[in-house]
Amino acid sequence: MTSDAPTRPAWQDQAAIDHFLDRSEVWAVVGLSDNPERTAYAIAALLQSRGKRIVPIHPAAPTVLGEQGYPSLAEVPFHIDVVDVFRRSEAAGPFVDEALAIGAGGVWFQLGVIDHDAFARAQAAGLPMVMDTCPAIEWRRRG
Repeated sequence: MTSDAPTRPAWQDQAAIDHFLDRSEVWAVVGLSDNPERTAYAIAALLQSRGKRIVPIHPAAPTVLGEQGYPSLAEVPFHIDVVDVFRRSEAAGPFVDEALAIGAGGVWFQLGVIDHDAFARAQAAGLPMVMDTCPAIEWRRRG
């Protein structure tokens, strides 16, 4: 029996997506500011509505949606389950290295954010990673 579902790329592994959405509680949102017109803000609010704790990661370290921000991942004083990256592809790769350095549980690059070298580094280190999709899309896809 063949599936009619299109084949997804390796960086959209359904098991990794399901793990992040179902079992990851603390999401560091890189690029999250207090601007409600930005996509990162809307997705952070969605994550909160789904019971996730968000941690704003932004050079200005603003408090966003009631959560204290931090200027970098290294400055967060507790474990991060997912590093959710809202940065351009050219600037996103170093966040995989930072996630590895802090022992994060995984990395999620948002829709349109793709860095094949960063994905290869994550895979080589055994770090689950998803690229070029969004939790909102994935929750909607699940029904």
